[in-house]
Amino acid sequence: MELFAELSSQWTIIIGLAVFFGAILLMAVFARYASLWIQCKMTRAGIGLFSLVKMSLQKINPTVIVRSKIMAVQAQLPYVISSRALEAHYLARGNVPRVIQALIAAHRANIELDWETAQAIDLAGRNVLEAVQTSVYPKVIDCPDVKKGQSTLDAVAGDGIQLRARARVTVRTNLKQLIGGATEETIIARVGQGIVSAIGSTNSYKVVLENPDMISRKVLDMGLEAQTAFAIVSIDIADIDVSENVGARLQADQAEADTRVAQAKAEQKRAEFAAREQEMVAKVQQNRAEVVLAEAEVPKAIADAFQSGQLALMDYYDLHNVQADTKMRMAIAGSGTGGSVGSNPA
Repeated sequence: MELFAELSSQWTIIIGLAVFFGAILLMAVFARYASLWIQCKMTRAGIGLFSLVKMSLQKINPTVIVRSKIMAVQAQLPYVISSRALEAHYLARGNVPRVIQALIAAHRANIELDWETAQAIDLAGRNVLEAVQTSVYPKVIDCPDVKKGQSTLDAVAGDGIQLRARARVTVRTNLKQLIGGATEETIIARVGQGIVSAIGSTNSYKVVLENPDMISRKVLDMGLEAQTAFAIVSIDIADIDVSENVGARLQADQAEADTRVAQAKAEQKRAEFAAREQEMVAKVQQNRAEVVLAEAEVPKAIADAFQSGQLALMDYYDLHNVQADTKMRMAIAGSGTGGSVGSNPA
């Protein structure tokens, strides 16, 4: 009996300690989450005390989830967002309060936006609240972007006059294409391309100066917002300045280039003719050399004729007299280039 009494006393102490520490633990838990739990009860957020403890064990900030859920309930969104959905978005490193604020702003502005789309936009790295705000209050973008170092869009009209334009593009967010849609840089590039193309298609710069809104209408009709995260509301030409006469400058440059080409061709022809002249001079020298060689064969032929008896002495003197008479005639005529056909016999 004493042993039984001793064991009962030990169990009583153990149970008492367990109850004591359990009470302390419950008091600590209640003290930690009492404020949030009371807020949930008063606002009908539907989050219990056990769920709050579970969030802490999952390394989820219960304050963020409770306040986000309270905002969604108090805003009376047309759809119910469960606490698990908020927790899952938090664990995915999403910005839960910003998504809820975006949903509330879209609901107040009658913009169609559901929880799945909003959290997908947030997880994609886009600021969903800013996107909704841009849908409500359209945003103005300068074209071109001065931050990129370019202050004007330079375009040349049909008459060769260069115009420098600046435009302001008013856009609102297209929530349906926000995921995967092109950003502001694409809008600026497309609008700039459209303005340059529209100015280039006009016959005269005067038409552009007289009717700048014609350029805006042409650019709007191009459908530049396709596959972008924005819808273009309007394109306003802020300023147009007349620059230089590019057409005249290009024509002058072309004329100068043509002159250089003609000079090069003429120089080429001159070089060809000079080379041809040198060839002719060489051929003349060659022919003269052949004549000298032929003349050198004459005395040898005369000597051979003497030896063979085909040429008599009187015939030789007659030939010599003919040569002398020929030289005299050529000297009188002023030629001065009468080469002797033969030479005196040795």
